[in-house]
Formats: sequence, C-alpha cells, structure tokens
Amino acid sequence: MDINFDLAVLNGRVFTHAGLKTIDVWIKDGKVLALGGSHRADEKIDARGMLVLPGAIDAHVHFREPGQDYKEDWLSGSLSAAAGGVTAVVDQPNTDPETLDARSFEIKLDLARNRSVVDFCINGGPGRIEELAGAGAAAIGEIFTYEQSDEELKIVLEEIRKAGMLATVHAEDGSVVREKTEPLKSSHDPQVYSMARPALAEAKAIEKVLEWSERLHICHLSTGLGLDLVRTAKMSGKGVSCEVAPHHLLFNEKDYRQQGSFLKMNPPLRGQADCDALWAGLRDGTIDALASDHAPHLPEEKRDDIWDAPAGVPGVETMLPLMLFSVRRNLISLERLVDATAARPARIFSLASKGAIEPGKDADLVIVDTKNVNKINADHLHSRADWTPYEGLEAIFPQMTLVRGTVVYDGDLAVSPGFGRLLRMQRVL
Repeated sequence: MDINFDLAVLNGRVFTHAGLKTIDVWIKDGKVLALGGSHRADEKIDARGMLVLPGAIDAHVHFREPGQDYKEDWLSGSLSAAAGGVTAVVDQPNTDPETLDARSFEIKLDLARNRSVVDFCINGGPGRIEELAGAGAAAIGEIFTYEQSDEELKIVLEEIRKAGMLATVHAEDGSVVREKTEPLKSSHDPQVYSMARPALAEAKAIEKVLEWSERLHICHLSTGLGLDLVRTAKMSGKGVSCEVAPHHLLFNEKDYRQQGSFLKMNPPLRGQADCDALWAGLRDGTIDALASDHAPHLPEEKRDDIWDAPAGVPGVETMLPLMLFSVRRNLISLERLVDATAARPARIFSLASKGAIEPGKDADLVIVDTKNVNKINADHLHSRADWTPYEGLEAIFPQMTLVRGTVVYDGDLAVSPGFGRLLRMQRVL
C-alpha cells in the first residue's frame, strides 16, 4: 500500500475485532486506513506498553448549554469527555430552552459546533418530532415518563415511530412516584428519596413503554426488576436496548450516609442486590451500554435538603477510567467494556463510522497505560461542577485521546474549540 499516511500509532496493544493485537494503526484523513504493515507516515505516536482502545461513546450527557452554562457548557463538558476517553457524546434536550423544535435545535447546534472538542449527537425532546428529525436530532428523549400521562406517552411514542426515530426513555412511573412521595415529605433523611421512587416505579414504566413501542432505548437502568423486564422483552424479539450508569453500579443506598443529597439522582440509588444484578446484566450483555448520565450541578446546589437539591451527578470524565479499573478488579472483561462503551452505542445510535478500530472507521482512539492507577481528585477534573461523587476512588485515566486521527487531549486540550462534528443517526422508515 503505497500511501503517505498522516499518522501512525505504533507498538500498542490494539483492540481489534479479533481481540488485542500488537499491531500498528495507520491513519489517513481522519480514518483508520490500515492495521499492520510497513508504511510511511508524517507523524508517529509510540504506544509501546499501552492499550489502544476505540473511543468511548457516552450516549447520555447533559451539557447544560443553553440556559445553565454556569454548571457546564459545551467546551467544559466536551473537554471533560476527551480527558476521560470519550470521543463522542449524545446530549439530552432538557436545557433552556428545551430542544423541542427546529429553532431550539439550531440554537444548541450552533453552540456545539463552536465549542465542542469531541463529536456529538443532539437529542430532541417530545415536541415537534418530525421537525426535529429533519433538523438532525439523533433520537427523541430522554423522555421523562413521570412527566407524561399515559395517553400523552402513547401519542409521543407513536409519533416517534412514524418519524422513523429512536425513543430513549427515562423509566419512572409518575403515579407511583407521586403516591410514594407524599407520605415521606416530612422526613429529611436522604435515604427516603430512594423510598419515594421505588423499583416498582421503574418496572411499571418499562412495562408500559414496552407495550406501546416496538423500538426503544431504556436510559440508566437501576433495578434488577427492570433488568428482568428488559431481558424478557429481548428474548421475545422486542427491539429494546438499555444502558447503565456507573453510579448505579458503584453506589447503593448506604452511601447516602457519607454523601447525603450529593447522591440525589433520578432514578435514585438502590440496594446492593440491585447493584449486583446490574453488574451481572452488564457482564452478560443484557445491559447493552454504559452511559454516564453526566448531570452537573454546583456544590452549593447539591448541599440543599434532599427534597430541594437538584437531581444528578457529574460523570462523563470518570466513566471509562472507573470501568477500566473495574477490568483490573475482574468485575468486567475488557471485551465487554469495549462493547458497552463503543461498539453497542455506535450500533444503537446508527453511528456507522464509530465504535471500532478497523479500516474505514473514524480514528477515534484512546491510549491507556493500565499501570497508571490514580485516585480521582475533583481538582484534576474539568467539569464546571467542580466536584465528583467518586472522589478518592481508584481509576485509570487515558494518556491520550484522539478524535478522527487528531489528538484532542494529551494532558491538556490539544485542539481549538469547535473541532467536534455533528453526527447524524440513520432514520428507520
């Protein structure tokens, strides 16, 4: 192959379709063009002694811009992503204004195009669905089922089907949440928040959307009960996928004692039995993907009473590093981790150029020294949230992150804001 390549990543242990191989990666025009062989390249990166993995796709982030950029904006959020080995993100629509029509989509798209340093998708909310599809929305959701009546939810899911789009669902049933919350409002122990949004709320919502939709994605699964419903639906041939967030794997209700309302999130923390079930579902592939549900708020907001503090925790920068350390602990295989952070998110969101290191794919690469274990320190992270629930936990952060063959992070930001590109999801009509 007589080509002058732009970049060669040499001597690394590369995760290929055939597993780990010590092989050189040859890159031209932002694409992987060859694996192995002896070629010429303008630039070289020596990855000797390191893993070279496909860039992670985080299918669930809230970058807060427009409207709340004091918590996060597209530059700080995407820099956090790059520093954590995430090369593409899917941003959610609950900003201000919400992404509910072509106009609000264009507002957010303009911000992302000018500031993001990683590639991105933008989801639309349950508004003008056909209009959002035409504007370039990746999917519709996350749809907060507890904000919709059953009739409204049925209508929205049918409109999404007709538009040939994917519905992504936050599964908590509003009637259950309201019923369980009311008698608990006088208690201010953070653990009551999990009691107010029990496993039944997730299960009931999943049962409904599975009945009303043939193709959907369940966001941040949190219970063994919900997992069983997804598993049964998959076995029956239903077109359903799901994700789990690290906080539902690594924390349980007992952790409220140490972090209080800082661990308030929707859906809330569960018991250890649910954590164990989720780990098992992730290992066996019933849970398709890992996603951070990166939802940053400032510390002064999170210190509020459990009922008043905003729900959500930051996590885009720590997701892959925490899970790489989980590989070291034998909690998950490297093969399943790569599948859950790259291959399956690419498949779910129809991102044909992403998700693997192979000829023809975008050269989205993460170079990792697995011997370089560090404790997470919020002072070293890049989110405007300025805190992390994972403080002090061990993790393996990337040495370098490349998007389309360009180094975007190597300990510092290495590209200009606006390097990231909009990714379009294929519609199914």
